[in-house]
Parts: sequence; structure tokens; C-alpha cells
Amino acid sequence: MDNERIAELFEGLGPVSIRKLFGGKGIYFDGVIVAIVLRGELLLKADEQSAPEFEAAGCTQWTYTGSRHGKLVAMPYWSVPDSAFDDPDEMTVWARRAYEAGRRAGK
Repeated sequence: MDNERIAELFEGLGPVSIRKLFGGKGIYFDGVIVAIVLRGELLLKADEQSAPEFEAAGCTQWTYTGSRHGKLVAMPYWSVPDSAFDDPDEMTVWARRAYEAGRRAGK
């Protein structure tokens, strides 16, 4: 996903900055990380307050198997509902949820 498309998706939230992160990209709004792009997939920040909304929308949480202990590790990033990619108003709602989760996390 190129930076122009990322900026377009987050337009309703406001101007975002994009930095290299985890071999992908970190997306920041107002100094708060709101999303990442990893292996070409856009993932939005969530927390225990907003994760149920992501789950209810059929989104999936980023998980990986830890190399040292072999256990599944759940990260605080979730996929974007497919419908949000084509609906700027819906994307804005999800982006705001991600921003609020980022603010609550203090990062």
C-alpha cells in the first residue's frame, strides 16, 4: 500500500505522517500511532475498549507465534472492515477509534 493511498484512507481523520516500522509502515495522527501496514495489510490500533467493535465487524487481530516460546502473541492491531476501504465516512469512524485507542495507550 503506497503512501498516497494511506493518506487518502485517513483523510477524514486528518493529515497523517508515515514512518518505517517493523519492516512496514507506522501511521501517525497528531503524534499518536493509529495504524500499521505490515506485509501490505493495513491494521488499525485497538485496545480492550475498542477490540470488541473490531471483532463484531469481522476483523481479525494480528497475531504471531513467538520464536522463543512458541506461544501465540496477540498484538493490538486489527484488520480494517472491507467495506471501509470503499466508504470514506466509514473509514473515518474506524480511524477515529484507532486514534482514541492510541491516545488511551499513551503512545
